[in-house]
Amino acid sequence: MNAFKTLMLAAAAAVLATPALAQSDKAWTVPRAGDWIVTGRVTDVFSQADDAIKTAAAADTGLHVDVGDSVMPTLGFTYFLTDHLAVEAILGATKHEIRAQGGTTDVAVHETWVLPPVVTLQYRPLTEGRFSPYVGAGVNYMVFFDGKDQNNFKVKLDDGFGYALQAGADLGLKGPWSLNIDVKKVWFKTDADINDGAMNSDVHLDPWVVSVGVGRKF
Repeated sequence: MNAFKTLMLAAAAAVLATPALAQSDKAWTVPRAGDWIVTGRVTDVFSQADDAIKTAAAADTGLHVDVGDSVMPTLGFTYFLTDHLAVEAILGATKHEIRAQGGTTDVAVHETWVLPPVVTLQYRPLTEGRFSPYVGAGVNYMVFFDGKDQNNFKVKLDDGFGYALQAGADLGLKGPWSLNIDVKKVWFKTDADINDGAMNSDVHLDPWVVSVGVGRKF
C-alpha cells in the first residue's frame, strides 16, 4: 500500500509540475522515426515470490521465500526505429530485503541491490494526436550486487537472463514534455544458495515493474 501511494503521489506531482516544465505552448505530437524520448520515472519493483526453502537433501524446511518491494527512480531511453516501432532501455537499481517465512518464523536473511536492465521492442499503433499507447516484449539481465547477509545467514544469488512483456502510454502535455505510465512483467528465476549449500531455493522472482514519470522528446 505504501508503494502504491508513493506512485500515485508521483503521478500527481508530475501532472502539477507540467506547467513549469513546458518550454513552449506548441502542442506535443506523437514521436516519429528518428525521435528519442528520455523519461524520468518513479518505479515500484515488486515480486510475489513464495518458493519453498529446502535442505541439501531436498527435504522441505517448512519455510518459504519472501522478497520485499522497492520504490526507486529510474530512467527510460526510447528510440523510434519507424513511426510504429521503438526500442526502449531502462536503467536503475533497486534494493530488496529477502526473508524466510513459515509458521512462527519470519526472519530477514539477506539484503541486496538489483540491477535489472530491460530492453524491449515496442509497437505503437497511433501516429497522430497527443496519446501514444504501446505494447512491447524483450529481455532483461538481473545482476545482484552489494549484498548483505542478515541474522547469521549466508546467501548467494545467481545472476541471469529473463524475458519481459510491457504495456504503457505517453500522454502529450506541452512542448516536448509528456506524462508516461508504464507496466512491465518480468519472468526470472534465480538459484538461492543458503549457508554454503545447507539450504537452497529456486526463487521465481517474476517481478512487476510499475512506473509513472515525465518524458522529454528530442
